[in-house]
Amino acid sequence: MYSEGKGHRFESCRVHHTFFQDIEIKAFIVLTALVTLKMTYKTRPLHLRNRDGIYHFIRRIPADLQSHYRSDRICLSLRTKSEAMAYRAADSISQRLDDYWSGLRLQNMDVPAIHLLIGNNDDAKHDSPTLKEAVEVYLLLKGDATNPVFARTARRNGRYVITALSNRPITAYSSADAAKFRDYLFDKGLSLGSVRRIFGSVRSIINLVMREQGIEGTNAFSGTYMPQRYDQKERQPIPSAALSVLQQNCKDKDDEARWLIALISDTGMRLAEAAGLAMNDIYLDEELPHVSIRTHSWRRLKTRSSERVVPLVGASLWAAKRLHHRGGAFAFPRYCNEQGCNANSASAALNKWLKVKVGPDYTIHSFRHSMRDRLRAVECPSDVIDQIGGWLTEGVGASYGLGHNHGTLTKWLVAIVEAPNLET
Repeated sequence: MYSEGKGHRFESCRVHHTFFQDIEIKAFIVLTALVTLKMTYKTRPLHLRNRDGIYHFIRRIPADLQSHYRSDRICLSLRTKSEAMAYRAADSISQRLDDYWSGLRLQNMDVPAIHLLIGNNDDAKHDSPTLKEAVEVYLLLKGDATNPVFARTARRNGRYVITALSNRPITAYSSADAAKFRDYLFDKGLSLGSVRRIFGSVRSIINLVMREQGIEGTNAFSGTYMPQRYDQKERQPIPSAALSVLQQNCKDKDDEARWLIALISDTGMRLAEAAGLAMNDIYLDEELPHVSIRTHSWRRLKTRSSERVVPLVGASLWAAKRLHHRGGAFAFPRYCNEQGCNANSASAALNKWLKVKVGPDYTIHSFRHSMRDRLRAVECPSDVIDQIGGWLTEGVGASYGLGHNHGTLTKWLVAIVEAPNLET
């Protein structure tokens, strides 16, 4: 009995052991499966979305990096219906984004002595067009194809900057660079007014391009200090005695360049106004010969008051007759045609001749100063002076009426021609 019972107990133990062993094995299998499943889900990208059977990668941009993006999240179609391929693609994109974002965060770090690093290139940090590119964008946006002088001036001013400071992204220039550029222009012998005009042009180019392309930053050429000590002496009016000699020299030389000087001498016209005349702007068959100064496609006028009629007297009348005798569509084809008016070229040639004849302090613009003083000397009313020279008359009343007639203007111009020895 005892033996049988003992054997029975042993048999029962073996059955129970096998049962629990089976349970343990099954539990282990289930547990392993669960762990594997968990690990699988852990390794699978969390940025996948299935939209109509196509997998997309969607990931929110970290808050500290959102300033670099136009949106707060990235959404890319993976162009696949395969789950496995989508997982691999999403994992690759996530890894690359993490690496790139780490780089962005490093760029924003305040690195001590970064300026000492070899190969450090500050320009690479500026995602903006270069100044040369900005000039072309500016001209494209302006769309002023009918005014080649405008385009030529913008490109010339851009070249000034590039020569002095190199061709950089427009946001890479600093206020110190702008000051250096200012000094460069003064060292070239340019007047304060010329430097201001160049700065105004460069400033307009950069402002427009930054605004149009949504570029944040400061225009380094805004607010640059202009020391008054650099201002050059005002242009001197040509003395009466020298004026008479010059006009006689023009008649003796009797060529196109001298006709231009003579035309300006007794009208007070700006150089560009005279050089850009068409022959049908000159009226010699009228009772009172005159020239009509108006806007043309090849030459614009400086101000609204610049559009005017100026009587022809003295040396100016002689020059107009010489032009009429030669004929042609343009008064001065050497400097003007349908494509544009190159007053700068005329200025260089005429000023060189004047400096030899009169002295280094005089330019073609001195004739305008001389004209104003000559009219004052014969006690011409100030509003008449302004109308003859195309100067803007101050005061509200100046905008009323049609101005003085041809007879009045002619009277005062004849007065200064008949009194050539008045001291100016």
